[in-house]
Amino acid sequence: MAAQRAYGSDARLVEFPFNSFAELLLTRGREQADDVFLIFNDDDGQRSELTYAEFQERCACTASYMRELGLSPGDRIATAAHNHSDTIVQYFAAWALGLCVVPLNMGEDDARLRFILENSGARVLFCRQDYLDRVARFRPAGSGLHVVPVYDQRREEDDFHFHVDRQDAMEFMPTYDLDAEALIVYTSGTTGKPKGVVLVQRNLMSDAQAIAEWHGIDADTRMMCVLPVHHVNGTIVTHVTPMFAGGSVVLNRKFSSSRFFRTIRVEGVNIVSVVPTLLAFLLETDTEADGVHEAGFRHIICGAGPLTCELARRFETRFNIRIIHGYGLSESTCYSSFMPLDLSDAEFNTWRDDYGFPSIGLALPNNEMAIHDPEGNALPEMERGEIVIRGSNIMKEYYNNPEANTDTFKHQWFRSGDEGFFKLDDAGRAFYFITGRLKELIIRGGVNLAPLEIDEVLSAAPGVRAGICVGFDNDFYGEEVGALVIPENANVKADDIIRFCAERLPFSKQPKVVLFSDELPVTSTGKYQRTRVRHLFSEWKAQQFKS
Repeated sequence: MAAQRAYGSDARLVEFPFNSFAELLLTRGREQADDVFLIFNDDDGQRSELTYAEFQERCACTASYMRELGLSPGDRIATAAHNHSDTIVQYFAAWALGLCVVPLNMGEDDARLRFILENSGARVLFCRQDYLDRVARFRPAGSGLHVVPVYDQRREEDDFHFHVDRQDAMEFMPTYDLDAEALIVYTSGTTGKPKGVVLVQRNLMSDAQAIAEWHGIDADTRMMCVLPVHHVNGTIVTHVTPMFAGGSVVLNRKFSSSRFFRTIRVEGVNIVSVVPTLLAFLLETDTEADGVHEAGFRHIICGAGPLTCELARRFETRFNIRIIHGYGLSESTCYSSFMPLDLSDAEFNTWRDDYGFPSIGLALPNNEMAIHDPEGNALPEMERGEIVIRGSNIMKEYYNNPEANTDTFKHQWFRSGDEGFFKLDDAGRAFYFITGRLKELIIRGGVNLAPLEIDEVLSAAPGVRAGICVGFDNDFYGEEVGALVIPENANVKADDIIRFCAERLPFSKQPKVVLFSDELPVTSTGKYQRTRVRHLFSEWKAQQFKS
C-alpha cells in the first residue's frame, strides 16, 4: 500500500512509511517481534517489559474490548490515569481502531475535568483505581459515560484486565485515514474554560518522524519517559517517536531525582525528554551522572517550559551533559524547533548564552516558523514579535471553539501567543529565541518587559534556589515588577536580592518587591503560572517606586 502524503503549508512533500497506527503496530509486531518496546518501572521498584509482539497483542485484545463496548472509528475515549504501561496500551489500541483519546490531567480541579468530559463527548472513561472515587464526584450526570475501572491487580467481572484477557486479538486492518482524530489535549490555563487541541494521526506521525530524524532515533535507540503521559511531551516524544522509529522506551511511574541517572545507566538509556523544572530538581540533589556516557547516554531534550541560561549552564557544567533545547506547544503536536546536535562547544555556548535567552534552535523541517507583528507582517532579524508556525504538525483545530480558531489562525499561520525573535548564523539559518508569553508580558508605563529576561537575573542572585518575576497591578505605572523566590536558606534577605538585580537591570525592569515561598506556581509540565500569584503583591498597588 502506498504511503499517504502530508503537505506542509510551503508545499514541501512529507511522506510517511505508515498509513495509520494500525499499520505501524502491524509492521513493528512483524518485523521486530522479539525486540523490547516498553519497559515500565513502578514506584515500588517493580520492572516489567513488553516486546513489540507482546505489545501488539495487548493492543489488539484491548481494541477488541473497545469494539465490544460499542466503540467505532471517530468515537472518543477518555483516560483518568497516570504513567503506566496500561495507559500506553490504551492509547495505541484506540489509535489502531481509529478512536480519539482524551487524556485527563488528574492534577486539574473537578470542575475543569467535568467540563472536559462534557465538551469532548467521550463515550468511555478508562479510570485507574486511584481515581475512581474522585471520578464519581465530577462525572457528568446523565451523560451516559461508561466508566471502566483499571485496577492494579486483576479483578473478576468489573476490571479492564479481566475483560481484555478474555478477548481474541483483533485483526487490525490498516485502512484508517491519517486525518482521523487521535488526541484531544485540553490546555491547562488558569482562567477561563480549557481549549481542546484536536490532533489527527497525521500530526502525530509528522512530529514523530521529525523528532526521530533530528535526534538520530532508530531501532537501536532507547528513550526514557519521566514526564506525565497525559501531556503531548510524554506521549509524542517518548512513546510515539520510538514506536515510529522502532526503538524502545523506559516508562517511569514518576520522576525521581535519586533514581534518574541510575535508571539511565542500568537500562542503557540514550535520550531523555524533560522540562526545566526537573533540571533544577536534579541540581538540588547530591546525585551524580557518573557512568551514563559510558552506558550510551547522548543528551537531554528540554522544552515545554522556561529554560534560563543560568540553569542550563549550571546543569551542563555539573553533569557534563548537553541540553538540546527546543520549542513547541500542544497545538504543534509537540516540538517545532530544536538546537542542532552538531554544534561545536563554542558555537553551542554562544547560542545558549550570548543573546539573553537560550536559543530554541532551528525550525524542524516539517514546519516553518517566523516572527510576526500583530498585523501578520514578518519582522526582521532581532526584532521581537509573536512566534508563528505552519506545517504538517499543526493541530486540526480547537474543538468546538470557532472564535478561538479564527483568532489563532489569523493571517494563515498558527499564532503561538509567545513572544520571540530570531538571529541568523553565518550560513543564513534562523536561530529562534522565546522571551515569554505575550499575555505574561509586564507592561510598565506602556513599555513591554519580557519576564524571562528578569528571571535570568533572579536565578543568578546569591541565595536564590529558584525565582520568577511577576507583574502586579500598580496605580502609577499600570504594572510593576515583583519577584517570587524560593530561598536557599532562612538567612537570605529580600533587600540583597533587590540590590543584586539593581546592579544588572535598568530600574524599569528591577523587582521592586521580593516575596519568599516554598514553591513556585507551575503546571504539571513545568510551565510557570505567574498570574496565579499576582494577588500576593496587592498591598503594593498604591505605592510609587522610585529609583
